[in-house]
Amino acid sequence: MNPLLLTDGYKVDHRRQYPDKTTLVYSNWTPRKSRIEGLDEVVFFGLQYFIKKYIIHDFDADFFKKPKEEVVRKYARRINNYLGENQVGTKHIEDLHDLGYIPMVFKALPEGASVPLRVPMFTMYNTIPEFFWLTNYFETLLSAVVWLPCNSATLAREYRKVLDKYADETSSVPEFVDWQAHDFSMRGMGGIEAAITSAAGHLLSFTGSDTIPVIDFFEDYYNANSDTELIAGSVAATEHSVMCMGTTEGECETFKRLVTEVYPKGIVSIVSDTWDLWKVLTDYLPRLKEDIVAREGKVVIRPDSGDPVDIICGNPNGKTQEEKKGVIELLLDVFGGTTNAKGYKELVPQIGAIYGDSITVARATQICERLKEKGFASTNVVLGIGSFTYQYNTRDTFGFAMKATYGEVDGEGRAIFKDPVTDDGTKKSAKGLMKIDLIDGVYHLTDNVSWEEEKQGELKEVFRDGKLLVDLSLTDIRSRVKSDINVEA
Repeated sequence: MNPLLLTDGYKVDHRRQYPDKTTLVYSNWTPRKSRIEGLDEVVFFGLQYFIKKYIIHDFDADFFKKPKEEVVRKYARRINNYLGENQVGTKHIEDLHDLGYIPMVFKALPEGASVPLRVPMFTMYNTIPEFFWLTNYFETLLSAVVWLPCNSATLAREYRKVLDKYADETSSVPEFVDWQAHDFSMRGMGGIEAAITSAAGHLLSFTGSDTIPVIDFFEDYYNANSDTELIAGSVAATEHSVMCMGTTEGECETFKRLVTEVYPKGIVSIVSDTWDLWKVLTDYLPRLKEDIVAREGKVVIRPDSGDPVDIICGNPNGKTQEEKKGVIELLLDVFGGTTNAKGYKELVPQIGAIYGDSITVARATQICERLKEKGFASTNVVLGIGSFTYQYNTRDTFGFAMKATYGEVDGEGRAIFKDPVTDDGTKKSAKGLMKIDLIDGVYHLTDNVSWEEEKQGELKEVFRDGKLLVDLSLTDIRSRVKSDINVEA
């Protein structure tokens, strides 16, 4: 599809609505508020993907390299069918095709940076006067693509903070946190691109993911190489159909076949609540104990229903002894473990648990805290994180918006802004050209500056006139996210 049609309908005729002799529109992308208490910085991630995928590749393949007559004919047909009789015209489309590249500048903070609310992550403006209309034409496409990876990267960082904190306090293997939050974006997000970009945001803070195409994403857009670095990894795992096919009566035999024949070594995760989780833990596993402890690798028990906190940690008000103890304590009863130097119990390395349903940051915190209260290291369990975290948030979670704050008309600059009298302050925009300074590790915005001042500060050109100027790697971005977490800690 012609990328110029990847937009809201109202964008197509804004070109004629701007004042006569408009020559420049300058806009910014900013998280304006947080709907999550205590979270007031957002991880910036996804612009390089957007530029490489849409501004460079898609425009090249689906616009500039297509015959102009074909592009213009299809554009006119679509807009005329859509708007009826109109005067949008096609000359501006023809002129852009003749130019052969997108005449824009993107200036951005480094991806992976933690950006305070109401501080722009990037700005953009046109470089050729007649294409002033392009700047905000891209608002829809940018908004559709960039907010989600920022959201997921930010939420993953919150998980990382929680899991790091408890691992530091209770675990002998705090490095295991790299694997302790496992991404399940692929099945629950609003489409394939959403799943991949969400998984990518998750992987800035962790290494576990079941979203296979995110590996190609990082190789294609962020200079990663799965031959030489760990982008994402996972383990062998069953699903309910596998267990059901083995029948209720044969469930113990299914477990035995999996751990002795199909996977005699390595890590294997076995879904364990198909029928009776407590029977698995108190009957089947004791019978299979010798097989499991003799393996080179880990058997991971996966409950998949019930309240995650109570299932993992135990419910003091449970009706049975099993419910009161919970998965981790029951595994300790069967397999034993050790008490580490910090005074917390860790299961033997051949057994573990993962819970991957309906996890939130709050529940992750509760699980770690309850385990700590019971004397267990937090790293006894892995948490699967998917749509309940990543899909249950929107562009409004952090109030993302792209707004114009400066323009030029007939050679004169205009600092523009919006400040609705009916708003609570969220939609009040900055004004004029932007400069961002890094002061004591925190980004600060100064608006309404001169062009001379705009050229200074932390916003750096990453794209100009069809050319990518900064090409970050996954390693760069992960390092930046990690250093920001360490600073906050």
